[in-house]
Amino acid sequence: MKKVHLIYPHGEAISAPNSIGRNLGERLSKIYEVIYHDIQESGFIKPGGDDVLLGHAWPTFSLFRRSCKKIGWARIILLQPYCHGDDKDAFVEGIIRHCDLFLAITGAYWFKEIRNSKFKHWLPKMRHLDLAVDRRYFPVIKNRFNPSGKRKFVYIGSNLDYKNVPYLSQISQALPEMEFFWIGKESKRLPGVTELGRMDFGTETAKKCISEYDFMLTVGKADGNPTTILEAMSWGLIPVCTPQSGYVEFNSIPNIPINQPEEAAVLLRELQFMEEQKLLKMQRDNWNLLDTHFNWERFTCDVISAIESKDSPACLPVLKKEHNSLLLKSFFHLRLDSWPLPRRIYRKSRNHIDKIFSS
Repeated sequence: MKKVHLIYPHGEAISAPNSIGRNLGERLSKIYEVIYHDIQESGFIKPGGDDVLLGHAWPTFSLFRRSCKKIGWARIILLQPYCHGDDKDAFVEGIIRHCDLFLAITGAYWFKEIRNSKFKHWLPKMRHLDLAVDRRYFPVIKNRFNPSGKRKFVYIGSNLDYKNVPYLSQISQALPEMEFFWIGKESKRLPGVTELGRMDFGTETAKKCISEYDFMLTVGKADGNPTTILEAMSWGLIPVCTPQSGYVEFNSIPNIPINQPEEAAVLLRELQFMEEQKLLKMQRDNWNLLDTHFNWERFTCDVISAIESKDSPACLPVLKKEHNSLLLKSFFHLRLDSWPLPRRIYRKSRNHIDKIFSS
């Protein structure tokens, strides 16, 4: 039996990233011998003749990074989130040529734009991999929408830079007659947004709170494939997001433009006063998307196809200065993770590298 060394979080949490490793591992184990590894485990794995290395590289001198350079693997498949909206994926540059394929967990928006990014030389090795959700853990809690003019918008998530949360405040100021809420970790107050703090969505109290909202609003500027969108769909809320949140070309997942609050306000007003029957149809369409595509069976089939494939294309040629630029940025990510640098020093160094290699 083929042995798959899976390097990915795989705990009991129902949210990503643990849900990815656990659900994938359970399904792969039906046809392979799966050996689980912690994502930040040190050392390296010595491959056997038919062994497969599958998982997350993690931006340190991690188990995957050390192991993928060893001779003897049947397949080496990188599996992790991807987004070129910022530099956080630069650390892959140092190992991408050791991998047969890169299964990029990302939205269609980002995958279509790879050819226009600084990572375009990776494209031959990349395969688009949509995320998934188990609807059993996110049961339907929204069967009716609030009356027109009384509908509510909620953002669920952190205040990390790529989440672009200040934009929420700009939108709320363009729509003073509407209510906007924030569930999650926060460090500063946003005018016009009511902060509710963290919630355990496994509790009935949290589910009752979620049922009061109609739309889940996500405004990321470099957010590859947020699972909160799929979770909101499963609950019955209508997700609304920027294209830079990954999900595009779904009529039941409306897109608002990035950092254009007045234009965004036009769409949100339409949703606020839309006939409930149209919202219910969007809700049903989203549940159909979850049942037919955004599920773990399809996700696992995509991974199995990569494992069983013989594809191992080369990266495209890249200018030496562009390659070196990514390696330098990769170094700063490694250092930032291993010996934390002040963020201001990291950003200043990264911007300096950009100027050097763009001149």
